[in-house]
Amino acid sequence: MKTRLVIFDLDGTLLNTIGDLAVSCNHMLSLRGLPQHTYDEYCMFVGNGILRLVERALPEELRTTEYVKAARQDFLDHYIDHIDIHTRPYDGMVQVVETLHRRGVKMAVASNKFQAGTEKLIREFFPGIDFVAVCGQREGVPLKPDTALIDMIIDKAGVERTQCVMVGDSAVDMQTAHNAGITSIGVSWGFRPRTELEQNRADYIADTAAGLLAILESH
Repeated sequence: MKTRLVIFDLDGTLLNTIGDLAVSCNHMLSLRGLPQHTYDEYCMFVGNGILRLVERALPEELRTTEYVKAARQDFLDHYIDHIDIHTRPYDGMVQVVETLHRRGVKMAVASNKFQAGTEKLIREFFPGIDFVAVCGQREGVPLKPDTALIDMIIDKAGVERTQCVMVGDSAVDMQTAHNAGITSIGVSWGFRPRTELEQNRADYIADTAAGLLAILESH
């Protein structure tokens, strides 16, 4: 493998988190007597951070700065304590990460999920894996598709961009890889349809964890 660094998205790529996100967001909505949403609807709401998730879940007339901020806090209060009730790794992804780890390939996580939540899930579901960096949304750092997180990870890993791959399930991830000048691999098992990956110029698309590993081995 010439790839020396694999940067994974979290939600929809390594972990299926939609159940806990949906439950906590619907909890927030129920506190306000507002209409709730289905899991399929939440799949289209996620990907741009918690603030945008909450904003999209709210009726348009309530999407003021103050209301969204308060609703986000209610969401977080519930989510941080229920973050791993329904969340599970996608089939084969633990094995992919462990295989790359054994082969000495550097790995990192770049997520638009808030930092504490990102770290908590990685510790729980990928214990013993020494990621170069586990990066979520934090104050002062723009969200993907801005390349700030990717640039920080590549600098920390000390590798060339030609040796880096970004793996994700959405347009945001494909755009991030393109903006950063690194190879993109879309995974079709996540929250967004395969067509979104194709339309956003994924260099490769994997339909299974085994397929992802095969692409990485050939790249």
